[in-house]
Amino acid sequence: MTANYCALAFGFAVVAFLAFRLQDTMTRHFSAHEALDIIEAVLVAELMTCGFLFSFTRLDGIARSVPLYHGVLLAGGLIFARILTRVADAEGSATDHQSRRERIIVVGANRLASSFISMLNAYAPNRQAVVALLDDKSGAIGRAVGGVQVLGTSQDLDAIVSEFSVHGVQIDRVILAGDTDLLSQAALHDVERVCKKRHLALSYLPRMLGLTEPAYGQVDIFAAVEAASEPRFFLRLKRLIDIVGSLALMVLLLPVFAVATLLVWIDVGSPVLFWQERTGWWGRPFLIYKYRTLRAPFDTDGRPALGDRQPSAIGRFLRATRIDELAQLINVLFGDMSLIGPRPLLPEDQPSNTALRLSVRPGITGWAQVNGAKLVTKEDKEKFDEWYVNNASPWVDTKIALMTVRTLSRNFLGSAEASADLAQVEEKRASLTMPETTFPEQPPTQQLVPPGTTVPVHAEVVERSALST
Repeated sequence: MTANYCALAFGFAVVAFLAFRLQDTMTRHFSAHEALDIIEAVLVAELMTCGFLFSFTRLDGIARSVPLYHGVLLAGGLIFARILTRVADAEGSATDHQSRRERIIVVGANRLASSFISMLNAYAPNRQAVVALLDDKSGAIGRAVGGVQVLGTSQDLDAIVSEFSVHGVQIDRVILAGDTDLLSQAALHDVERVCKKRHLALSYLPRMLGLTEPAYGQVDIFAAVEAASEPRFFLRLKRLIDIVGSLALMVLLLPVFAVATLLVWIDVGSPVLFWQERTGWWGRPFLIYKYRTLRAPFDTDGRPALGDRQPSAIGRFLRATRIDELAQLINVLFGDMSLIGPRPLLPEDQPSNTALRLSVRPGITGWAQVNGAKLVTKEDKEKFDEWYVNNASPWVDTKIALMTVRTLSRNFLGSAEASADLAQVEEKRASLTMPETTFPEQPPTQQLVPPGTTVPVHAEVVERSALST
């Protein structure tokens, strides 16, 4: 009977240990939280074992002290295993102690943090660079990610850094396992305050790994957006209007979508859509979709085809009537854009003051588009966009929608705006066209070159060299 008890106890112990995820808490730092988890897991395992056997055998033939001894052995074994883990880790890292460069606290117990810790362990197995995790979810406290324990929330950062300092562990860097939206604005400002107060480096893990590394000047965009005022009630209500409106327009304009797709496929071939990365709401980059109106810059053999990159009659019609923008209803449905708002710009085309225009979702049409669009200067567009953000209302949006319909009805191939659009395309095409370079014909025999002179290098040699690196 004792053998049956031991077999059942082993099975239920495994189930309890997996349920309490004790395998994730084999860390160098043992805490009271972890001890409580061990006790709870042992109690659950013992209760399940005794309850199961009592239901069938009334625990006949099993001494009352057996569950007690078994529970003590289980708890003692788990604690002893953690002691061995600490001793083995300390012996393996004793010789490497002096070469340790940074002690890191990671904020955010997520997959990205786990991958980062695993990467550090793979690069330097004997170094414990990440000493603690913080997470604002109360249920995560006491757990471990990648062998590193969650010690508290982001609000506990100052106290945890002090506690480590008392024990001789100097924290050098705080890393957020996400971007600026990982924490609330108040929590993020509190983390920045603690880092500034204690002279700790603050980094964002996605940018460190090059996942969301901002382009030149984009950090200023994020800072400016954070300083912008909170959107009014109507701007928050617009999301519902955008979802209903984009779905309704997709259904109503389905024949237009079909005709446009067929025309683009006949004119420039497949694929019929192309994308560009633009800066959107709160400075976040997104992919904007449009119908193609220009041919590919390279032919099927890889030769440049910049000279032929001019819109055909079909392309000019689609651009003049703005049908090429209809694909952006997908962006509206996904939440990247709004039906009405400032047009999304490339990062390098952002104006100096981005706080207002990036505090709302960019739109398919806007106040600047119905007041000249390509016919007005960049400074005037900026003023129009700022006016819209400051005065956005249902009446203003309705007025812009009606003015958009009127503007589209007047935009034909010979209109001033269509001509300005073609001129802009031609200007970009000219800027991309590379001047042809003529190389002197090389004689078959080797020539001696005097010092200080430059030998012309053939383009094919340069290309092979670039491909080989």
